[in-house]
Amino acid sequence: MAGKLFMVPTPVGNMADMTPRAIETLKACSLILAEDTRTSGVLLRHFDIATPTMSHHKFNEHGSLEAIMARLESGENIALITDAGTPGISDPGFLLSRECRRRDIAVETLPGPTAFVPALVNSGLPCERFCFEGFLPLKKGRATRLAEIAAEPRTVIIYESPVRLVKTLQQLAEACGGERQASVSREISKVYDSTVRGSLDELVAHFTVNNPRGEIVIVVEGARPAEGPRIHTNKFKDKE
Repeated sequence: MAGKLFMVPTPVGNMADMTPRAIETLKACSLILAEDTRTSGVLLRHFDIATPTMSHHKFNEHGSLEAIMARLESGENIALITDAGTPGISDPGFLLSRECRRRDIAVETLPGPTAFVPALVNSGLPCERFCFEGFLPLKKGRATRLAEIAAEPRTVIIYESPVRLVKTLQQLAEACGGERQASVSREISKVYDSTVRGSLDELVAHFTVNNPRGEIVIVVEGARPAEGPRIHTNKFKDKE
């Protein structure tokens, strides 16, 4: 009988967000796949989890897939964790989940932390319908994605790094119009957790003089009726 793959969310900053169920699951599995074993080692030691770990990230997941599947098919229960948050959400996880589905191996995803939900609720923008974009393309396809975001009627959620935040806000302002409402949340659940709300133009001005740090989540108001993209799709082509 085949084992089961457990997708186990880990805290995005605050260790207290780790659930008892997640801890027990990691202790009970025969192997933990970790995006970075050094980063995850801090978490595992904190909760006295001694289960063996193996590196599993976007650069090696294709090569290690068959060995992992063989262990699952032999009856082992294996857990996947990433550096923070829920596996598969802008992190490794999809490839394993898809292969388990193909081979009829059970996958169980535990509920737990992810950065975009608190950022969305904190934004004060409509939450009943939203679109999660993750990280935008750096070059190829970026202009097309910006135009799509400008025309999207649902609230849009974007992950970004602090070094690219101002540039991305500027491009969003050009695509959507500087008056479009948005918010920027950083360091969700950590000591310096904060959210700044305002128009895209106001956010550009704020973060131009206030150098951002930490993990960033941008939430952008959806397009109102009759609004659409204000740029051609080649506006930012080959620029980075």
